[in-house]
Amino acid sequence: MTNLGDQIKFDLHTHHERCGHARGSIRDYIEAAIDKGLHVIGIADHTPYFSKPEDHALPNVAMAKSEFPKYVNEVLRLKEEYKGKIEVLLGIEADFFPEQVKDYRPYFDKYPFDYIIGSVHQVDGISIFNRRRWKRLSEKEKVQTKETYYDLIERSARSGLYQILGHIDAMKGFYPEFSTIETNAVEKTLKSIGEHDMAIEVNTSGKTKDVGGWYPADDILERAHHFGVKITFGSDAHDPERVGDDFELVAKKLKDIGYKEWCYFRNKERVFISL
Repeated sequence: MTNLGDQIKFDLHTHHERCGHARGSIRDYIEAAIDKGLHVIGIADHTPYFSKPEDHALPNVAMAKSEFPKYVNEVLRLKEEYKGKIEVLLGIEADFFPEQVKDYRPYFDKYPFDYIIGSVHQVDGISIFNRRRWKRLSEKEKVQTKETYYDLIERSARSGLYQILGHIDAMKGFYPEFSTIETNAVEKTLKSIGEHDMAIEVNTSGKTKDVGGWYPADDILERAHHFGVKITFGSDAHDPERVGDDFELVAKKLKDIGYKEWCYFRNKERVFISL
């Protein structure tokens, strides 16, 4: 664990063309980070669906299993190539499926990841970004859906598989009313995240969805601060132009809330940076 007093600009959540729904190569994202004055850039594309029998189960969602070692090797090669210009970190974003943790862990243990982002992208087998799901639900069912979502996030915090939890209120992306569904599940989950010493990201990709703004909302960040939850940053860029998006604004907001520091990860160890 390292503490750095100077302002270091970083972005831990970027994708590239292997996932099938992002534009540009890994090099493009690194070059964009250099152009924007970042000191650290993390590559964290979507993992393959390791539990599926197919090599490339969902070509427009995640990379193929056969691409996974190539992805790792490319990031490691570029890490060496850009040494002295920018620190390149090897990350990955993994869907959290409780029953499949055992299938994912061996792949993660095999390679020298700097960090792994755990993200919930499906609830009850449906994408969290599917806006049609809400039309069929009663008010009681909406509460249950939100509680299921946060139960999965809490379980991901307890899994021991990740260093970072991704976009923890992203279910509001195409359904802004999600934030107004009343339940104590958010509070319970944040308390558990704090107890398990996990980091959550401020993810600025919400501005590309109907909801606008960031994930998570300010009130969630305030409660996260109350429970001692560590904070990191990721643009969730699927286009090199979005690398580092809103970094300074996020830093200011976190300071206003009361945070004194945030962090990134190297070799799965937190590096703290003063805000």
